[in-house]
Amino acid sequence: MHVAVCVKQIPDPAAPGRLDPTTRTLVREGKFVMDDSDSYGVEMALQLVQAAGGGQVTVLSMVPNREIKGVKDALAMGADAAIVVSDDALTGSDALSTAKVLAAAVRRAGGDAGVDLVIAATESTDGYTGTTPVQLAALLDLPSVTFAKKVVSDGVKVTVERQTDEGYDEVECALPALVTVTAGVVEPRYPSFKAIMAAKTKPCQVLGIADLGLDASSVGFAGARQEITDVVAAEARTAGDIVEDDGEAHLRIVAFLETLKVI
Repeated sequence: MHVAVCVKQIPDPAAPGRLDPTTRTLVREGKFVMDDSDSYGVEMALQLVQAAGGGQVTVLSMVPNREIKGVKDALAMGADAAIVVSDDALTGSDALSTAKVLAAAVRRAGGDAGVDLVIAATESTDGYTGTTPVQLAALLDLPSVTFAKKVVSDGVKVTVERQTDEGYDEVECALPALVTVTAGVVEPRYPSFKAIMAAKTKPCQVLGIADLGLDASSVGFAGARQEITDVVAAEARTAGDIVEDDGEAHLRIVAFLETLKVI
């Protein structure tokens, strides 16, 4: 079983985030780490491959500055190989452009045989769009199952407990497929020192867009279909009205709710 896991490397969340005043995009520099939400996907992939009796877990990442620290963490967890896509032309990529790059990386990872399953987090902790995984599934022409709280597979199909507001749905679909997992779907393992050292020798390809057959006009600022036109600081919270009950307080509350069209 071959499972590809999308891993986002993000600026260290312990450091204050900041926006580029010109492009109004998140400044991505300094120390990078694997997004915590992706550690669940890596662990899920490792467990599925083990349950299948063998196979491969390949992590895929798009990142500036040829950064590999985050994927090294995934390799230390037990993933077998990594493909990192890093290119100056990717600066300013929106969710769809990112999905295009990841789709090309999935095809590269799978080769002629393809991959059996693609796993991604429900959303990243720095972007929060939650749209890239389903766009990736559409580009790869794969069925997608989102918000998975439990995933099992027999190598032919995948069975998912899909989290909902009222509990969960049981969803089943044939492989290959794409699944997004929620935090807590499994408990990510903590890499041992031996595993950390072994990760240094595992294959990690760092590719540009030309290596994936992509054109610069389809990614980055040139290919973006979304643009941040302005960034405004959140309004300061103001003190609410204090109502002292003098026997008529309920009337003021009713009047207030009427102005909000609640009643």
